Amino acid sequence: MTAAIEIRGIGKRFGTLRALDEVAFDVEEGEFFALLGPNGAGKTTLISILAGLVRADSGQARIMGFDVRGQYRQARRALGVVPQELVFDPFFSVRETLRIQSGYFGLAHNDDWIDELIETLDLLGKADTNMRALSGGMKRRVLVAQALVHRPPVIVLDEPTAGVDVELRQALWEFIRRLNRDGHTVVLTTHYLEEAEALCTRIAMLKQGRLVALDSKSNLVDRVHNLRLRAVVRGELPEGLKRVDRGRADEHVFLLRDYAEIEPTLAALREGGCRIEELELEQPDLEDVFLDIMRNGRSSG
Repeated sequence: MTAAIEIRGIGKRFGTLRALDEVAFDVEEGEFFALLGPNGAGKTTLISILAGLVRADSGQARIMGFDVRGQYRQARRALGVVPQELVFDPFFSVRETLRIQSGYFGLAHNDDWIDELIETLDLLGKADTNMRALSGGMKRRVLVAQALVHRPPVIVLDEPTAGVDVELRQALWEFIRRLNRDGHTVVLTTHYLEEAEALCTRIAMLKQGRLVALDSKSNLVDRVHNLRLRAVVRGELPEGLKRVDRGRADEHVFLLRDYAEIEPTLAALREGGCRIEELELEQPDLEDVFLDIMRNGRSSG
């Protein structure tokens, strides 16, 4: 089976800054895939290379088997990108914007699909409204519709829910889930790790332009064996616990290797004169994995 996205040794520099350093991985057809990393990790640069907006210095990228440089037209037609920034043409209405976008892909009779997108994304009441008059959330919906107007098999979402309200976020994810169930490959970048954990089956992590983790969500979480003990206490923490505390103010978080460390930790709090007011034991999640890998540089797998 042809991978939906193939990335082979991609490197990119901007002056002295190495934005991407020999990045290589595949995204399989039908996957819901997360591309994670802190600001400046290279995520948007990689997406721009896939979209043909930036040229890699080295390596090769393919979308549905089409080289993004040598077969640009076919590769771009197979890809829909929802950008992070709210970029729009201020001179047209929502419907006109989608018709113009259809024209870029040579689709002269696309009104039925445009109508379906407008209805599904709850834009019916704004279809003939100028783009300048839309709220940020409505503009975000139009960007999603633009990315899907040519029915691409691969969809890339670059921080699609940044700055949107909860209602829109839920509606957007329900629509994207439906597209994924229908066979579309979805690649998501997000700073909301709970979204990646809930939606994606496989995850890649970038740090300073390098691929530092690539595995299934379950395998990544299994590699972090720490339990998380969250405690609200009154009193000064003992010095030994201060050094391992990952909390803030009066809410403290201690990572424990196993259940046997719970009682010694509680005993240290009591012996230090702390009064425990709330206590919660949590299993590791994707946020723990992300923080651990970003601190240590690379997944152990």
